[in-house]
Amino acid sequence: MTTILVADDHPLFREALRGAVVRVIPDAELYEADNADGLYAMADAHPDADLLLLDLNMPGAQGFSALVHLRGLHPQLPVVMVSAREEPAVIRRALDHGAMGFIPKSSNAELLGTALRSVLDGDRWVPEAADAAPRVGPDEHEVAARVRELTPQQFRVLQMLGSGMLNKQIGYELGVSEATIKAHMSAILRKLGASNRTQAVLMAGRLAVDPDKVVPPGGDED
Repeated sequence: MTTILVADDHPLFREALRGAVVRVIPDAELYEADNADGLYAMADAHPDADLLLLDLNMPGAQGFSALVHLRGLHPQLPVVMVSAREEPAVIRRALDHGAMGFIPKSSNAELLGTALRSVLDGDRWVPEAADAAPRVGPDEHEVAARVRELTPQQFRVLQMLGSGMLNKQIGYELGVSEATIKAHMSAILRKLGASNRTQAVLMAGRLAVDPDKVVPPGGDED
């Protein structure tokens, strides 16, 4: 039985992906998630899945952070990115961060099927335009390596921090004390090599699709 995981917050595109998968593999077992927490739970529940089709941006994970985090937790799980962002540089970054392929959301049903057959056969599938794009620089690779060292809970805290939440708000969302969040923050800063929250957000922001648009938090907490 072939197991396919689909993570995308757009119901219509999940439906399109389901249709493409069923045409290629009629008896495929499909599981879906529409946000980051659902994605990580799904990956944990099906660590031996044959393929994950992952949206580039979804609630709780922006840019390449989810890809990097998953590659650290489940290095054996093949990941293909799907996105409406089709710039060659974006595709190149996805590949350099461990994706096995990249499927533009503008692809028709036939192209989706071709891409799925290719990656399930063990080959990469990438639009030709990405070949000429520059590779990811050493600074971004270093940030990705540090992010992979975070535990799942530390990664969640970092993502919430990047969305502008304070320690008390993060603790409430995760159902833990503010002291626990502070302990997570200390570990995050140490693993990232950051001196404060602002620097941590800006470092993690290197994995955003548009790093120049990352807005750091307004101030540092004790």
